[in-house]
Amino acid sequence: MKKVSCALTIAGTDPTGGAGIQADLKTFEELKSYGMSVITSVVAQNTTGVQELHHIPLSMLSSQLNSVFSDMPVHAVKTGMIADKEMMQAVAQYLQEGHFPYVMDPVMVATSGDALIAENSRLYLRDHLLPLTTLVTPNIHEAVYLTGKKIETTTDMQEAAKLLVDKYGAGAALIKGGHMKGDAVDFLYDGKEMHTFTAKRIETENTHGTGCTYSAAVTAFLSQGMPLLTSVRKAKMFVTAAIRNSFDIGNGNGPTNHWAAREEMLFHERETIQDL
Repeated sequence: MKKVSCALTIAGTDPTGGAGIQADLKTFEELKSYGMSVITSVVAQNTTGVQELHHIPLSMLSSQLNSVFSDMPVHAVKTGMIADKEMMQAVAQYLQEGHFPYVMDPVMVATSGDALIAENSRLYLRDHLLPLTTLVTPNIHEAVYLTGKKIETTTDMQEAAKLLVDKYGAGAALIKGGHMKGDAVDFLYDGKEMHTFTAKRIETENTHGTGCTYSAAVTAFLSQGMPLLTSVRKAKMFVTAAIRNSFDIGNGNGPTNHWAAREEMLFHERETIQDL
């Protein structure tokens, strides 16, 4: 029987398919991991922003988690939007008991600028969920909130990554530079070394769901047993290709292209192998 790598996303929804649970499951599928999902919030959102939020009752969230963990193998977990402290506590119980990589995408604000979690929940996320992570993947704005430090330069980004690991207990931190000027440079600090991932900036406004896609790709590769550094490198290739081939649909920030991303990434990997 063929071995199956199973990846679980715990997050909110996006009915237009560009972000949240939908983007995560698309990414898992394209990268050949079996995708599973636990919904924390039903979000009425599109490429222009968030119109309404409905948080799943805590009992239903717990039932979903139990349904997955009591029956299915879980080889890696990703969390996205978790709206409040009580939800975080329910999720933390399973993360503490599990023996699998955990990737946190600390979703706090949508690309459109809409707040997605309660203010009083953010400290709990930092102080209690962050220490359980294998990797946390904040953008610049999220890293500013988590560390309390201004981030204006690439040196600031590296210092923020170190703080998240050395002070707040993350297993590793990937600070994404999509909001900086110039090339899209990300820094991964694993507690020992600082690694740099660079891609040419793509001039497009179609960036809806990029953070979800990036972290979901890392999760998929980790679920397949790949090392963290390899998983981030391959995920960076995947999300860059997804943005390069993004869809110009909707009236706001259009979505990325998951299937083109996989095709382009595989092409470049084949070319690299041939060059060797």
